[in-house]
Amino acid sequence: MTPDFAGELLPALRKTFGPRWNIDTDGDRFHIHHQDAGSPYRPPRRPPDWPELLERLEAGFARQGVPRVPPLPLRWGRDTDFTISAVQALDPYLKHAKPYTYGQGYLPQPVIRFTGKRDQQGQLFDGFATSFVNVSRVQPIHDVTEHAEIIDGWLSILSSLGIHARHIDITGRTSTWTRGPVSGITLHISHATIPIGDTVLLWNTANPDHLATDLGSGLERLRWTITRQPWTDLLHGPFAHHHDPATLDALRTATLALANGIHPASHGPGNAIRRLLRTVPSGVADLGLSRVVRHWHSYWSLTGGAQHTWATVTTALEDELASVLRETAPRPRSAAHEPIAHSAAKSIKQ
Repeated sequence: MTPDFAGELLPALRKTFGPRWNIDTDGDRFHIHHQDAGSPYRPPRRPPDWPELLERLEAGFARQGVPRVPPLPLRWGRDTDFTISAVQALDPYLKHAKPYTYGQGYLPQPVIRFTGKRDQQGQLFDGFATSFVNVSRVQPIHDVTEHAEIIDGWLSILSSLGIHARHIDITGRTSTWTRGPVSGITLHISHATIPIGDTVLLWNTANPDHLATDLGSGLERLRWTITRQPWTDLLHGPFAHHHDPATLDALRTATLALANGIHPASHGPGNAIRRLLRTVPSGVADLGLSRVVRHWHSYWSLTGGAQHTWATVTTALEDELASVLRETAPRPRSAAHEPIAHSAAKSIKQ
């Protein structure tokens, strides 16, 4: 008999969360919110910087007995060119019903993803970037109750960061989706109207005893939620007002790729990076990119997302942008292609 995970989910959440949480339902849709909701959110006077935020996340998971695991390689080369989500660590277990994973536990995973929401002009909306750190807990589990307990544990970690329960909303549907060999039920978590991530109950459709939790957010979104800074200022720091956001996003992502040995190329993942750099205006690299590369190289290094030095990355990035400039520059016309009348006039003057 196929387990009724959808039917088990809300009862498990009610039991785990306790009476201080309200669960409102409308058909298969539900909304979970705290009884003390309503007070306005005020950012802390001294919000955590990037290293401190990562340290507090790791400490929060460690208190719950969840170890940090090394990141997956950025070059995925299976069903996607890049690693696009920490849940790919569970691919053997979920997609192929194997008794192992590539990693399980707390996983701050640098990813490259080109599916961020954009406006009609093609600009990324606030909250989206083509590269970010996917803060996740990916875990095989035994039952839906364990899934509910993991969500409750995540809410405790969020509270320790200043993202308190009274400002949290959890929404979703109890209906099941299926993509290829995997099925799931997704819950969306937001804090004071800003979406901060999802928690997904996942299982192998043909072997539902292969059950797992994928709890995910973005490091950048979490800090945005805490600080309420303008998104561009938070994401690009001291360079936010030096170039347009699309250029900065391209350079940020290219730094991550090159730091992981993924060079611009005519095919494979390198082709995506080459196409991304084609969007960078000519002249951006004229005065050098070492400062901006050092900045983002330092950021990606926080999560193990940089295996090559910033100097190596800078050279490769400047060389690629210079090659783009050479390709797009107008070529001088040779004498062999000059109009006959013009060539004759030159010979008369001589």
